[in-house]
Amino acid sequence: MVTPERRLLPLLTGGRASITCRYRCGDQCSHHPPNTSDNAYFGQVLEQVLSRRGLLKAGAVASAALAVPALASRQAAAAPGLDFVPIQPNSDDAVVVPEGFQQQVVIRWGDPILPGAPGFDFDNQTPEAQEGQFGYNNDFCALLPLPGRRRLMVNNHEYVTEEFLFRGYDSENPTEEQVRISWAAHGLSVVVLEDKKPVIDPLNRRITLTTPFELRGPAAGSDLLKTPADPTGTRSLGTINNCSGGVTPWGTILSGEENFHQYFAHADDVTDPVVAERLARYGISGGDTDRKWERFDSRWDLSQQVNEPNRFGWIIELDPHDPSSTPVKHTALGRFKHEGANIRVLDDGRVAAYLGDDEKFEYMYRFVSDGTVKPGSSGLARRHNMSLLDSGTLYVAKFTGDSPDEVDGTGTLPTDGEFDGIGEWTPLAHNDTSFVDGMTAEEVYVFTRLAADKAGATKMDRPEDVQPHPTTGRVYAALTNNSDRGPDGKAPADEANPRNSNKHGQVMELDDDPAGIRFAWRLLLVCGDPNDPSTYFGGYDKSQVSPITCPDNVAFDSRGNLWITTDSSEALGFNDGLYEVPLEGPERGHVRAFLSVPRGAEACGPVIEDDLVLVSAQHPGEVDGANADNPVSHWPDGGTTQPRPSVVAVWR
Repeated sequence: MVTPERRLLPLLTGGRASITCRYRCGDQCSHHPPNTSDNAYFGQVLEQVLSRRGLLKAGAVASAALAVPALASRQAAAAPGLDFVPIQPNSDDAVVVPEGFQQQVVIRWGDPILPGAPGFDFDNQTPEAQEGQFGYNNDFCALLPLPGRRRLMVNNHEYVTEEFLFRGYDSENPTEEQVRISWAAHGLSVVVLEDKKPVIDPLNRRITLTTPFELRGPAAGSDLLKTPADPTGTRSLGTINNCSGGVTPWGTILSGEENFHQYFAHADDVTDPVVAERLARYGISGGDTDRKWERFDSRWDLSQQVNEPNRFGWIIELDPHDPSSTPVKHTALGRFKHEGANIRVLDDGRVAAYLGDDEKFEYMYRFVSDGTVKPGSSGLARRHNMSLLDSGTLYVAKFTGDSPDEVDGTGTLPTDGEFDGIGEWTPLAHNDTSFVDGMTAEEVYVFTRLAADKAGATKMDRPEDVQPHPTTGRVYAALTNNSDRGPDGKAPADEANPRNSNKHGQVMELDDDPAGIRFAWRLLLVCGDPNDPSTYFGGYDKSQVSPITCPDNVAFDSRGNLWITTDSSEALGFNDGLYEVPLEGPERGHVRAFLSVPRGAEACGPVIEDDLVLVSAQHPGEVDGANADNPVSHWPDGGTTQPRPSVVAVWR
């Protein structure tokens, strides 16, 4: 394959549009990070480890003395990649794919998926219509097999940008109908596909902010989860800000509730100092919210219902094969701003779930179940296996590097040629037992960030998608960025997060034995423009790679290659996209751009199959100054239409 000449790009300082930041995450990046803990920074942790182990040199950390797994040799045979010529960076208002590939929109926001739901009419939306239509801002996407030629597709709907939903939207005075439409546009959609097209089917389902959920696991029934609507603390209403997720080996869907903090008003009315500290640790502060939902339902008003935020920030599990089933929130997996959760089955049948907390200076987690998988695809087997995530041990990660004295925040590679080292999983709780001084097990699960602070976890650069490889078992983590690293009063650069003012992020590779507590790690990618000397592409020739920034979601193909979607490629001046990266052999680190999404959009939720790729194009046209009265994108329908978040299929 001949790689075309790569267009050189300036290192720009741009990023995601402020309107997207406002509605997706409450503009959290412009606020002080809520992690104000004084956890020992990376180099101090290393010194403590070396002292405790009696080791004299950092190079010994990765030795057999610590009984950590060794990262696999990079001399393995190369996995064949998909045959395509990489696309060039662009700012088109279109999905751009390589020559020789076709594309079509699978489903758009507002397309009907339930019986009786009307066709989409932008200027005549109703809550009732939206409850039967595909939701807004599709993120995570999953495809499950069904008999015949049908497939079952499940999508998250992360958030709603009201200024793009309604003409003439007044953010200070939204109407109750607009608010209820927004409630209905959040959640998840389950829809049957035939030949890449949605069909009305009994399996189709909408999950919204009014869908009942079951709270399960060790914190269920806790006083911390009780509200006037549910004095038992075992039921919850709806799910919100669902970002990424995963497909379990038993055919259910895991989905992460992420930036829930922005939906709750009047934290400044809370006078109890303990409650106020807990709210602040999750970024919940201030008076009125941007969306003003508190005017129409008291559960969004902390002056009236202070426990309601505790019912969000969980991993949910949905059985898409049973449209009458009640989805679950798993308290054993901890409460934080979940990007998602992904499962690995251990040799003894137990399962490990890997989790990331998507905010600056937050942590990476692992959960290992007590129970074992029951084989089979029956409903009985699924119900048994859904209980696996209710009992086990929750851990948080500490990282150490083997070249701490050589990390200066510039991204310069250590003399050993890699950013690498070892790590350790610190237990936080096992069912009713807390391992954190001063916290009960219920408090650990409900206020997991505070527990991880006390455990001395390593502050990371926005851990987003964390997934185990389906064949090697290695774990890959997308660390999106962290512009706050390095300044006085903030955590400095370390070997796992090697750049100060990190605008472009990195991808980490872990060799982890889920039956133990130690792991080895290295950075596969240090992202950005390849002309930037601080970037690193697994040792591959940087003149031959595509520029990539802000890795967000990861997936794998049947050949063993890694695929990455990006969020905020505006940091390099072009549209977000989907990239392929071989992990083995001489092509390791050879990043190639396969697809880009329209202007203002984010590439999300990739599904990678041998003959089909699905990508969610989220928030197309969201650039500052645009709105429903002044759209700058008309994707996917063209003409003068409003932009609509959509799922796109690509094939040769």
